[in-house]
Amino acid sequence: MFAIAIEQQQYQTYILSDSSSESRLEVVPQRGGIITRWQVQGEDILYLDAERFADPNLSVRGGIPILFPICGNLPDNTYTYQGKQYTLKQHGFARDMPWEVADQVAQDLVSLTLVLNSNDQTRAVYPFEFQLAFTYELLGNGLNIRQRYTNHSPEPMPFSTGLHPYFQTSDKTKLEFNIPASEYQDQRTKITHYFNGSFDFDADEIDVAFQKLTSKSTSVTDATRRMQLTLEYDDAYSAVVFWTVKGKPYYCIEPWTATRNALNTGENLIYLDPGASLETLVRLSVNF
Repeated sequence: MFAIAIEQQQYQTYILSDSSSESRLEVVPQRGGIITRWQVQGEDILYLDAERFADPNLSVRGGIPILFPICGNLPDNTYTYQGKQYTLKQHGFARDMPWEVADQVAQDLVSLTLVLNSNDQTRAVYPFEFQLAFTYELLGNGLNIRQRYTNHSPEPMPFSTGLHPYFQTSDKTKLEFNIPASEYQDQRTKITHYFNGSFDFDADEIDVAFQKLTSKSTSVTDATRRMQLTLEYDDAYSAVVFWTVKGKPYYCIEPWTATRNALNTGENLIYLDPGASLETLVRLSVNF
């Protein structure tokens, strides 16, 4: 019923499967610990730009990239900590670094745990000692992403974190959104708009953040696929970001603990005490 296989593709790929629900998850630890594929009842839920994925010099567009220690970008890609200026590129470094497999389970459910530890490369841009542990759990039509952030530094560790799932769709005009907020902020213009439940998909790009969330669940119904996707997230997440590009067959619904530039502004920034851990959970589920 539950199984884990390893395939040597361009990168070593872990394949988690639940045969009873025809669910399948593909994870590439070496490429940022990313989930590249998720299937439910044999249907692909995620989008992946295979050409970008094949080029290690490019960031991945597709799957579920991990955002840490920032979400979004910083002005001039810089922030200041204790009087010293550091450079961090958009969404941080976790999505670009190799992760290590720490645990595998294929009983009662199927799961894979990956770990990323601080090293010389991370300390050059983010001067903290840390460990991230992500456990991907596949069971039926659901996918749990359990996360643990641990601060091994002698001082509090500031960060924000998020996920950037790319969901596949053939017609965005057939999407119905249930986002628990009445307004959003355009992340480029910083103008706040009333949300009437729909987006202008004639725009070249949509990049908006919903912050005054009234619940911890967001759903999207795709009438073309006769499918409802539900995204649930715990109290650590203060924002849901919606992003898409005109002409591309995907949309992104992203849970973020803080919006852009939090490392400079401090708004909704997490400060983790020395020796402490923070555990968070994001759950995705699909119904046809």
